Amino acid sequence: MSSKKQIVQDPLAQMPSNQDYRRWLGELKTRFRQVQLKAAVAVNSALLQFYWELGADMVAKQQAFAWGSGFLNQLSADLVRDFPEVKGFSPRNLKYIRQWYLFWQGAAIGQQAVAQLHAIPWGHNLVIISKCKKPEEALYYVGAALQHGWSRSVLVHQIESKLWQREGRAITNFAQTLPAALSDLAAQVLKDPYVFDFLSLTPEHSERELETDLVAHITQFLLELGAGFAYIGRQVPLQVGERDFYLDLLFYHTRLHCYVVVELKTVDFEPEFAGKLNFYLKTVDEQLRSEGDQPTIGLLLCKSKDRLVAEYALSDIQKPMGLSTYTLSHTLPEALRGKLPSIEQLERELGLDDGGDESVQAGRAGV
Repeated sequence: MSSKKQIVQDPLAQMPSNQDYRRWLGELKTRFRQVQLKAAVAVNSALLQFYWELGADMVAKQQAFAWGSGFLNQLSADLVRDFPEVKGFSPRNLKYIRQWYLFWQGAAIGQQAVAQLHAIPWGHNLVIISKCKKPEEALYYVGAALQHGWSRSVLVHQIESKLWQREGRAITNFAQTLPAALSDLAAQVLKDPYVFDFLSLTPEHSERELETDLVAHITQFLLELGAGFAYIGRQVPLQVGERDFYLDLLFYHTRLHCYVVVELKTVDFEPEFAGKLNFYLKTVDEQLRSEGDQPTIGLLLCKSKDRLVAEYALSDIQKPMGLSTYTLSHTLPEALRGKLPSIEQLERELGLDDGGDESVQAGRAGV
């Protein structure tokens, strides 16, 4: 009489799918990545501290002993002989180290600023001193790169788009409509102008085309808006009485803890735009704002503005809002206009209707 063999399962074979094991493994990976990051930051800081002292030594020695331009080549050869695996001792990099030290030595910066220089990668430091003319501008980008964790390419983009000159330049009524601490922070969040150089639109683009292109390039759009903006949706519906209204773009700002309504205008600013946005902000406060949220903020993006007209228009508005302009660096050549499908044609081909994003409905449900 045959008996069935009892199958004994190997616990090790089940480990890859075991939830406790997977959770623990995930925690181990996270902790190790944190250790790697801390080690990399420590190594970077120590290396840049050495570069700083080396730069100071090179400048002092050249001044004291009147060593000529061949000094750096000789120093490079001697250092590379003993440290052949180190790339930082090339003649070119020694020149960069000297230039870096001289740039900041003339600015007479304090120890806290020097510590910030050592906290960002060497490549970031070289980008900043090569593209910034003023020490105060360079310090701004050092702090911003450290705060936001910008990659080198993002840092280059922010410098070339002149973020330092644009941040905090929007016309606002925040001083009259927000508490002092929040007013200052909100003012720094807005820019003027906004640079949408990632869009390819004709000069005669419509508001619908601008809105659609911004959403299609949402990653670049959020980068231009700045840290803290979380995208909720476009054409977000609001019902007041028997009527429906639609917000062009709706965001939530995680640092300000408030909704941000963005209205797009492809024409010059008109005072009535502020009144309509004021109505939208009141409605969002009534229908979407939760306990703990700060008052909703509005941002009008217009093709251009008369500053005095804008200041007059916003001065008596009860809700907090700002006014900025936007620029496009890339437009379609004249020869291509009319030969490419319009936004409306593309939407018909894709089967999209005009009722707004389905994602908006889902986004609102989770708000």
